[in-house]
Amino acid sequence: QLQLVESGGGLVQPGGSLRLSCAAPGSTLDYYAIGWFRQAPGKEREGVGCISSNGGSTNYVDSVNGRFTISRDNAKNTVYLQMNSLKPEDTAVYYCAAGIVICGWYRPASSEYDYWGQGTQVTVSS
Repeated sequence: QLQLVESGGGLVQPGGSLRLSCAAPGSTLDYYAIGWFRQAPGKEREGVGCISSNGGSTNYVDSVNGRFTISRDNAKNTVYLQMNSLKPEDTAVYYCAAGIVICGWYRPASSEYDYWGQGTQVTVSS
């Protein structure tokens, strides 16, 4: 059973940056594509983006394209979500998910991922 642990959330002012991490202690993420999702209060979970298992491909939702970057370090079993130019509408609980899925020309839906982290809160407010 793969366990995912997110970290790095917090309170940041509009225009600021945060980097979230998704780690898999004691396991390897080498074979998994990783997706990042977010859920704001009263809203449905939204896909933010994904990265392929080898890190060669990424895919982002339009609302974060150019501001967010997903990367991974398989040697550290960690995937990162770098968030720049944050806006109040980015406020949400952010989740990472792992699955044997394709990420690249296609961005998998939440139902296609097998393992999820517990989430980390990101609040963008002045």
